[in-house]
Amino acid sequence: MGLEKEKADTKIFMDEDGFDRSDSPAPSDTGKNSEKAAPDRDPRGLNSHLKLGFEDVIAEPSSIHSFDKVWVCSHALFELSKYLIYKLLTLVLAVPLALVAGILFAVLSCLHIWVVMPFIKSILLILPSVQTVWKSLTDGFIAPVCHSMGQCFSGINIRLDQE
Repeated sequence: MGLEKEKADTKIFMDEDGFDRSDSPAPSDTGKNSEKAAPDRDPRGLNSHLKLGFEDVIAEPSSIHSFDKVWVCSHALFELSKYLIYKLLTLVLAVPLALVAGILFAVLSCLHIWVVMPFIKSILLILPSVQTVWKSLTDGFIAPVCHSMGQCFSGINIRLDQE
């Protein structure tokens, strides 16, 4: 009644007949040879931060525990609701959001390929001539002004004496 020292395992007993484990929220047995291995849908680990379980969300410290049956039922309800709500949301949202994401990335790719990169390449092509014009303008107008001001201020001599 909540005073156990070790964590209790949650188990749901079901008949093996007619139960398809390929679409269940419970992890499949790794010891058994499955007919075909499930493909890795996140090979680059983009959503590894979403791999959380019941103990990651709801945890009871060792100093206080609820009834064992409450813990087991809440764990089962958590896993079942997480599984069912995810399946329902993906059923409703996956196809429209995939369409929107596909359109978005197609537009961004098209803009990058046909607008951004040609613009950057054109600027880089024109840049050497712009650099030559800019250098001649600064050498012709700004450099003489800065040189004259430097000559004027070079004649100023400041001496600090303490008396």
